[in-house]
Amino acid sequence: MDRKKLVNESIDYIMEHLEEDLSLDAVADHFYISKYHFSRIFKEETGESVYAFLKRCKIDQSAVDMKINPDKAITDIGLDYGYSSSNYSSVFKKHHAASPTAFRQSIPTQCTSVPFAPERIVSFKTAEEYASRIEIREFDDLFVLYERYIGTYADLEKNWYRFLDKYKAYINEKTILAERFFHDPAVTGPTQCICDICMTVEQGCGLEPVMRIKGGRWIVYRFDGEIKDIYETLQGIFTVWLPHSGYRMSRRYGINRYRRIDRDNHTVTMDLCIPIQ
Repeated sequence: MDRKKLVNESIDYIMEHLEEDLSLDAVADHFYISKYHFSRIFKEETGESVYAFLKRCKIDQSAVDMKINPDKAITDIGLDYGYSSSNYSSVFKKHHAASPTAFRQSIPTQCTSVPFAPERIVSFKTAEEYASRIEIREFDDLFVLYERYIGTYADLEKNWYRFLDKYKAYINEKTILAERFFHDPAVTGPTQCICDICMTVEQGCGLEPVMRIKGGRWIVYRFDGEIKDIYETLQGIFTVWLPHSGYRMSRRYGINRYRRIDRDNHTVTMDLCIPIQ
């Protein structure tokens, strides 16, 4: 297996099984590869050891869980990721420089700064305003060509333009453009956020890498505006609306499906999609 494909698939596997007792041995065994060889490749491709990546993703995802499940006990969230109460608090504080309790209390519900532009303070809408633009939809699977980026989401716009120019010969009126994001930049460090830039292709197209994104039931919010405002919209949905909506995320990623891209004016129309149970 190509080394980049191996690392991408191992990241997918880790993110799908964060609540399990994962280890370097377990992940390497899943892909039938020497743990020493796998460890070296993973570190070279991502800049992190498998152990550091596992630990960070568990703690970051637990922080997201605190945001979208405000009534769930912190000890239960820690247990979900294999931590005892005292160990969870210690590991969390070392990573986020705040105890889980202090972190939960600091989650903004009215306004927030933007990690990509800290001088910007943006305000959230009300839960009712978000609800008025949300619908529940069923989506089919997507078979996509993709490129994975690990870094700041602030670079997504230029990465998209590079991707579109590279594959413009394969784009037609039926092509769906989408991005799959794994991390909340309000939680995860700006250089460590993972996003897949995707476009639908026919199976057997000869392009690589390709994957299948499962369909299912999704919350869909129609966004129409400037690219710089996408962050505050998603934060508002996750912080203000979702926790009290009665819905729960079913996977550890969201998808943004593009309907229009205006390069000159830096605006888009897109569906912000959250998978639900």
